[in-house]
Amino acid sequence: MSENVVTVLFKVESEAFQAATELKNAPASDDYVLSQVALVKKQNGIVTPCDGFDSGAVTSDDTLNGLLIGSLVGILGGPLGVLLGGTYGALIGSTVDAGDALDGASLIEQVCGKLTNGDIALIALAQESNEDALNAKLSKFDVTIIRHDAAVVAVEVEEAVKVAKELEREAKRQLKAEKKEERSKKIEEKRSELKANFESFKSKFKS
Repeated sequence: MSENVVTVLFKVESEAFQAATELKNAPASDDYVLSQVALVKKQNGIVTPCDGFDSGAVTSDDTLNGLLIGSLVGILGGPLGVLLGGTYGALIGSTVDAGDALDGASLIEQVCGKLTNGDIALIALAQESNEDALNAKLSKFDVTIIRHDAAVVAVEVEEAVKVAKELEREAKRQLKAEKKEERSKKIEEKRSELKANFESFKSKFKS
């Protein structure tokens, strides 16, 4: 048995929703159990959730089970996901084989790099004894299936959350610095305006 985060990239949007419905109706078999499933779509450069379900399956770490996919989707749709999407999108655009470019990349990097505007993906936390079973269930759709060790993804998500928080802090710091600089500029402009008004008044008074 192995716990995996299974990412399924669809070429046809309607097939993604059909697959999600079929998996929701039958989330378990002799060879796999699906815990959480999320459908995400990339629109205007941002990955957003558009559907999903929780089968209620309990794993040995139910906290991980309940939070992993939701946290992952949050990272994909946040500033870090946008940043990685741009970085890996540029990388893929400059290579002959996109698969080679993403070989060995993390799940977040792969999803951000693979999805272009309008693309949709299904992301599921699964316990599998035989990967071929879930692959076979999805074989009627035009898909690319990527698997990552769920424990590895959990650590990656924890690290990504820290990076995202640091990005947010840095963005706020820069915004604060820009506002301070803009305010200082306005203060100097007002000071010059006041001085000019006084000089104008003094010249009239002397004359």
